[in-house]
Amino acid sequence: MTELWSQAALWIGLALLAGLLSVGLRIATALSEIVIGALAQLGIGALAGLFLVAPNLLDANLIWVRFLAGTGAILLTFLAGAELDPQVLRKGWREAGAIGLISFAAPFFGCAALAYWALGWSVDASWLAGIALSTTSVAVVYAVMLEFGLNQTHYGKTVLAACFITDLATVLALGFMFAPFGFKTLIFFGVSLLSFIFLPYLTPAFFRRFGNRPSELEAKFILFWLFGLGALAAWADSEAVLPAYLLGMVLAGTVGRDHALIRRLRTLTFGLLTPFYFIRAGALVSLPALLSAPLAFVVLLGGKMLSKVIGVYPLARAFKAPRQQAIYTTLLMSTGLTFGTISALFGLSHQLIDQTQYSYLVAAVISSAVIPTLIANVFFLPRHLLPEDEGPVVQSLPSQSIRSRSP
Repeated sequence: MTELWSQAALWIGLALLAGLLSVGLRIATALSEIVIGALAQLGIGALAGLFLVAPNLLDANLIWVRFLAGTGAILLTFLAGAELDPQVLRKGWREAGAIGLISFAAPFFGCAALAYWALGWSVDASWLAGIALSTTSVAVVYAVMLEFGLNQTHYGKTVLAACFITDLATVLALGFMFAPFGFKTLIFFGVSLLSFIFLPYLTPAFFRRFGNRPSELEAKFILFWLFGLGALAAWADSEAVLPAYLLGMVLAGTVGRDHALIRRLRTLTFGLLTPFYFIRAGALVSLPALLSAPLAFVVLLGGKMLSKVIGVYPLARAFKAPRQQAIYTTLLMSTGLTFGTISALFGLSHQLIDQTQYSYLVAAVISSAVIPTLIANVFFLPRHLLPEDEGPVVQSLPSQSIRSRSP
């Protein structure tokens, strides 16, 4: 047990350090956690050789670390879905749909072409690279939005809806091109559909009857459905975060309006779970491997960011977004993490790509969670949408349109 508690103390200590750095540098906590994870993995590896420190203290593949990280991704994605306002979706569905689809299509075709023509990858490996690099990280974007208070604005909700459309297109592309579509998939779709139909009626009744108790039955009710649908998704060769996002959307009218419950879920998610998710993402990056052969990594990361800029920025401007706000949107849509690494791992496990190609893809995907976010928040943060202190906040903001009157 000594080793277990030492590992837990290290992970939470790194999360605390990342949080302090985010406050001092005024950057999103998710970003600092990813960077700290990558640097800590490198530092512990060096200390293990010099001072006989246990090299597995930051082992990202420990089963309990994977469980906490996976739970963090599921809850974070659920909260992002619960933040979506149905009225905002009805008003901004054209904008969110158009930006979400072009955010998928541009890197899907562009990065596949780069992998095939520039890197000499096979056809299947190239299409797999296009899928992995087409993603937008709902987890990263939502964490950034929440950090700066943008999640309650019309702009933030529209961007989150666009992120969901991008990732939904990614999942569908992976499923139709490579993943098996059979009896298990039909069962998963059927049970999920029935859940999404009945839970908006069942959940309010359950909350009225059993809510506001010290045993937190509301949270347990939500976790039961998230874990249950997640298990069904994994059984059907899908991904647990997909039904989590959809469940958050259908319960936005119930859970999303219960501010006390949302605050409690955020405390659990950001206080304990997401540090494992983001630090683990950074720890999976092998910095020495990237430095020894950086060309493929640079090509893939540059291809993703360039194709996102070419696709998303003109469209955001076409919807009357101010220049700085359009750039900020483009950079957030350039992030990637969960579905990108999942797609790369799927390709490796099904022998569509080899270990080296997998390493380049994962490094490019995880780096895309850091570099665009850092550039966006340092240089293009839409400060006219922030509270007066322009710092990271958690309180709600008044709704504002993505087509702000501010230049």
